[in-house]
Amino acid sequence: MAVFFTSDTHFGHAGAISRFRRPFASVADMDEAMVANWNATVGPDDAVWHLGDFALHRKPDDMAALLEGLRGTKHLITGNNDGPATLSLPGWASVQPYAELVLDERRLVLCHYAFRTWNGMYKGALNLHGHSHGQLKGMPRQFDVGVDVWGFRPVTVETILASRQPAKKRD
Repeated sequence: MAVFFTSDTHFGHAGAISRFRRPFASVADMDEAMVANWNATVGPDDAVWHLGDFALHRKPDDMAALLEGLRGTKHLITGNNDGPATLSLPGWASVQPYAELVLDERRLVLCHYAFRTWNGMYKGALNLHGHSHGQLKGMPRQFDVGVDVWGFRPVTVETILASRQPAKKRD
């Protein structure tokens, strides 16, 4: 079982295309691409922590069907655009505003928002967040897991950390 992180999908939100310069012609194209990317990345036994702003301007039944169609066990860290209908969807394994996890002996602090300081930051803990759509310069051990940063798909901690490693010199 792999564990993935994502944020700021904004399923159903037409304004996300122009505001965040997403490369899609329509909301339908955006939603279809993100569902396909999610399901090509995440296996049925994997876990996904969605760090907020799941969907906007969608009816509860449509959101429930969308969530059901996404692979994996899904946890929601609430974002500023997640209303009562999103929070009460039956497809979430858990819903909370904040979480701390230990994954492969690595401490993770999860919130929709980036922190200036977080629990364990001086002991190697990572802060995973969304909300900024790749527009905020991160601090050491702080990572934006939003779809706008990671090719519109969930990402693992290993992939995130590998992206910050300097390229190896060739002989």
